[in-house]
Formats: sequence, C-alpha cells, structure tokens
Amino acid sequence: MNNKKNMSIGEVQIADDVVAIIAGLAATEVEGVSSMAGNITKEIIGKLGMKNLSKGVKVTVGEDSVAVELSLNIAYGYNVPEVSEKVQDKVKAAIENMTGLKVKEVNIHVAGVAIENDNL
Repeated sequence: MNNKKNMSIGEVQIADDVVAIIAGLAATEVEGVSSMAGNITKEIIGKLGMKNLSKGVKVTVGEDSVAVELSLNIAYGYNVPEVSEKVQDKVKAAIENMTGLKVKEVNIHVAGVAIENDNL
C-alpha cells in the first residue's frame, strides 16, 4: 500500500516499506537496542541492504496517520521501559520529520534480551 500526499504541483507517494525502514533505522540507533527481532543489527545492515531493516517492523498506514509495531531485542542490563520509551519517541520523530505523516502509535514488542559475549 502506498501513502499519497497531495502537494501543490503534484502527488508524492510513500511506500509502506520506506516508513518501515525509517522506523527500523531509528530504533536501532537507540542505546540499549541490541537488534531488531530477526537479528538485524547495524553491523549487518550494510551487507544485507536497507530492505532487511523492515524485518521486525509492521506499519499500518491509515488515511492520515501511521501505526507502527516493532519487535526488538534489548541489550542485557538496560532498563526495558526506558529503552522502549526512547525508541517510541525516536521512531515517532523520525517518521513525522521525514514523511510528514502523523504517527498515531508506536508499539514495542520485546522479543528477547541480548547478552554480549564479554558479559559471559
């Protein structure tokens, strides 16, 4: 599904995958987020391509708003509610700033806790 925005000289269409990629990038930039569910980390994004960032992200675009669901792995030792709130704020801001769409909600599903090898 494409989201359409009417502009004064034409129309701009934003694919749902674009919104999902923006959400995935914003989420992985938050300290305490180890990876998207499906083990998509910042280090392997370059190897697999940006399209894979949408794994673990579900976007529902309505008439004038967007709902986002993210499945994340949180790094061990971080406060889950604090990290989740930061992800919600960052994802909302990124989508609204980059697309002009209003974000209705950002739901976080914590899929797992990642333990770094150094902590073992």
